[in-house]
Amino acid sequence: MRKPVPLRILHFAASFGIVAAITIFYRMLYHQGLPANHTTIALTYLLAILAVSAFWDMAVSVFMSAAAMLAFNYFFIPPIGALSVAAHGDWVALVAFLIVAVIASHLSTRARQQAADASARQHDIERLYAFSQNLLESANVIQLLNRIPAQIVNTFEVGAAAIFLADKQKVYRSGPVIPQLDTESLKAIVARDEPLVNAPHGLCFVPVRVGVRSIGSLGISGTVLSRQTLDALGTLIAIAMEHARAVEQLGQTEAARQGEALRTALLDAVTHALRTPLTSIKASVTNLLSNPGLEEQQKRELLTIINEETDRLNRLVGEAGEMARLDAGETELRLEAHPIEDVVSAALEYCKGTLAKRTVNVRVAEGLPRVRVDLARAREVLVHLIENANQYSPADQPITITAEASGPSVMTSVADRGNGIEDLEQTLIFEKFYRGRDQRYTVDGTGMGLPIAKAIVEAHGGTISLTSQRGQGSVFSFTLPSENGRTARP
Repeated sequence: MRKPVPLRILHFAASFGIVAAITIFYRMLYHQGLPANHTTIALTYLLAILAVSAFWDMAVSVFMSAAAMLAFNYFFIPPIGALSVAAHGDWVALVAFLIVAVIASHLSTRARQQAADASARQHDIERLYAFSQNLLESANVIQLLNRIPAQIVNTFEVGAAAIFLADKQKVYRSGPVIPQLDTESLKAIVARDEPLVNAPHGLCFVPVRVGVRSIGSLGISGTVLSRQTLDALGTLIAIAMEHARAVEQLGQTEAARQGEALRTALLDAVTHALRTPLTSIKASVTNLLSNPGLEEQQKRELLTIINEETDRLNRLVGEAGEMARLDAGETELRLEAHPIEDVVSAALEYCKGTLAKRTVNVRVAEGLPRVRVDLARAREVLVHLIENANQYSPADQPITITAEASGPSVMTSVADRGNGIEDLEQTLIFEKFYRGRDQRYTVDGTGMGLPIAKAIVEAHGGTISLTSQRGQGSVFSFTLPSENGRTARP
């Protein structure tokens, strides 16, 4: 960058002043009868020239070298006071002095310029590194393209930036449209397939390539970046776009895989869970139709079976619909403050018919704060856990329900004395439609009870967990926020 004219004039004047100061100093010594050696004077001039060339440009150094040679000739080489040389050898000394001064100035200026270039390259590399790190934060191509122009402006301190994508024929900008970075100029760079730098207008363009194919272009205004930096920017943007596309495709592939697994699990669950009630209903209806002379008691028994199995089917379909609504976040909670005893008693009342004569021990700690819950939903969580314990533990073993304080929440636990759950299965037990390997075809169910319970607890802002040991039973625990504790999630 060229320095302002007043500053350059000041540099020339200062260099001339330095030469004058050296000359005056040695002339004073001469008048005091302490004349200096010509070599000493010449080396003093050279040191001053080297010092000046280390800070100022080459033109100032050459001017100072010429001024120093003339002063050296006029004031110190006989005949003194004239720009002439008495001895032929002094001409060689003067010429050698000028050549050495100019060469030394050139070398010093070049070394300074190289150091400045190296510092600028290091700064560019640091900015490119920061820019590349920011590019990795986006896994979506559109989101990435919307962010890149603003990141270029912030990282490289330019006025504006724009990216043109050839396949979409769309421009992504850091701000409002400016004439210098219009769409036609960006399209022309794709066709040109070469960087373009317009230093007087502060514009630079570079194609964005994947391999040897241009997929778009980048335009920058306000500051001219080096050719190497522009090429690196184009390459980084292309790599980031390909990376984002790959991550996006991987996500789509994984989503498709999970969807297929979910469909398989759903088909397995539906096949197993619905077949039993449908078989019972079909058998009962067939028996009624084929035997019109059945006694009233027999008809009532068959109709009761049909009624119970229909309710069971209705419940299975309802659970599937509820799971879908919970996953979509469409369930609205009606939060009110209730004692945890209300939740426990409501759940036990609902499960009275299912539990039959099984012993249920309830242990609720005294002085527990009220919980802020949707009572019907909280009851549903406990119902799922109680029914789960009832299904997977021997009928002669008790179920224990406890409630105690846990920080700003109240923790409720349901413990059974069943066979327990293996460590590997404990990580899967809350997945939709998952059922234990040992009970999958021996115990009725769809594998939706625990996922529904988990979704309801988390919607309240609580957590649910499992502790189990093979042969010792399982303990399912969930927390609900107390009335003055944390706020439930909307």
